[in-house]
Amino acid sequence: MKHVKAVIFDWAGTVVDYGSLAPMGAFVETFEQFGVSITIDEARGPMGMAKRPHIAALMALPRVSQAWADKYGRAPGEADIDAVYDVFVPKNIAVAASYSSVIPGVADVASALRSDDIRIGTTTGYTREIMAEIVPGAAAQGFSPDSIVCTGDTPEGRPSPYMIYRTLPELGVWRARDAIKVDDTEVGIEEGINGGTWAVGVAVSGNAFGMAEEDVKALAPDEFAWRRKAAIQKLQAAGAHYVIDSVADLMPVVREIDARLARGERP
Repeated sequence: MKHVKAVIFDWAGTVVDYGSLAPMGAFVETFEQFGVSITIDEARGPMGMAKRPHIAALMALPRVSQAWADKYGRAPGEADIDAVYDVFVPKNIAVAASYSSVIPGVADVASALRSDDIRIGTTTGYTREIMAEIVPGAAAQGFSPDSIVCTGDTPEGRPSPYMIYRTLPELGVWRARDAIKVDDTEVGIEEGINGGTWAVGVAVSGNAFGMAEEDVKALAPDEFAWRRKAAIQKLQAAGAHYVIDSVADLMPVVREIDARLARGERP
């Protein structure tokens, strides 16, 4: 490749943890511990954000806010968000390593990118504590990026572009248009758009689809088709320039973007 210099991946649902399952049980269990029930769909809604803002977004949902008020006699406030977050993080750390399996095709794509002298960066809504449980297993399976920027490393998380702005210089890339952001969440796509990169959505292996690989394979063709269509539409609505099923399908898109850059096109 002559023009694409870097690909910046999200982690859960994009390169590890097919279906982005690790945080779901932790969110549900944490709220249950406080006497407030949330659904998996509710828990998935803000996925991709840093985890404290994610919890704040959940507690701002009218149904959840009302359930909290019914339980405690008041609407949830900042201290309540902190209390829930403090319970959530150890739960997420405890399960993270169990969900560190690299998604099929990721290691091969990483190898292909390196063969083309393309740098590999990552950004994540996880903290460094959580990532410490994931990175060694991913490396053993063939995915070891040049840069990892986590929640807490920048003043704000997604959808702000600050993690992109930190990643690019770490990769030695100074034009955002020469980089591609790959993510399975809407806020992750917005992060790339706001940072000036190309944005590629991941529809089937991640949060937008939200199912384990074996469950996806067991779906009837018509159900798979409508679920896939809905996931694609979510990511396109967030601004994705391209949407693929999983990272295994990325290299043709990288080549197309390289050709578009050669013609003088921009994100």
